[in-house]
Amino acid sequence: MPTASPKTPNLYQVQGRQLHVTYSTTGIDGKPHFTYQDRHQTLSFDGDAIRTLDTEIGTLVTVSLVRTVDTGSTSFTLVVPHVNLGQAAQAPITTQGITTLHRLSPVPFLNEGQTEISTIVRLAGTASAVNF
Repeated sequence: MPTASPKTPNLYQVQGRQLHVTYSTTGIDGKPHFTYQDRHQTLSFDGDAIRTLDTEIGTLVTVSLVRTVDTGSTSFTLVVPHVNLGQAAQAPITTQGITTLHRLSPVPFLNEGQTEISTIVRLAGTASAVNF
């Protein structure tokens, strides 16, 4: 009996604690898309503004929420779990989102010690295979 090849999602929609995230690995334009929405802002990213890293725990998908020249930045990373949809069009998922404050001071001696502070939020939603 032949085994079916894994069906991988290309759209992830998750939410938790007043945070909504949508990530598509590709879109109608062939680029990945990422939307981050919290209670204060909605930010959209595409193409090279989205960084991915495949790991054993899933794909880490990172965007820069705030960038400054000399005082650090804030990034958000979505942990995209490995999902095999089988014959289904979508599956429920749970995962984490990590907001990281990257501290940087123009005064060199203030850059000692821990320079990243992260907050983790639990997210739940769906992973889907869609045609763009």
